[in-house]
Amino acid sequence: MSDTNARIAEIVNGNDVVLFMKGTPLFPQCGFSSRAIAILDHLGVEYASVDVLQDMEIRQGIKAFSDWPTIPQLYVKGEFVGGSDIMMEMYEAGELQQLMAESQVKTAS
Repeated sequence: MSDTNARIAEIVNGNDVVLFMKGTPLFPQCGFSSRAIAILDHLGVEYASVDVLQDMEIRQGIKAFSDWPTIPQLYVKGEFVGGSDIMMEMYEAGELQQLMAESQVKTAS
């Protein structure tokens, strides 16, 4: 396992919910990341975020790690969920809320 893969695995496994995104939750740098943050904030769950624009190794490595070509990428309890389109579809169907509840994800304080 490469150093980058090990770093990504540590981040994914060290947080119940983590979003690899462009920018930060306060200053998303693309519309898809902004939409992903809006969904997570609306769910009211605790989450970590990783700004892939600050680390090119993570930016490229996360695509190989998940075998998913785009960013943002959401992970819940170590499992890859998808990007903002999948998050939106799951949210609208009530599946994302159910996943968070079943995964016993903490609510944001």
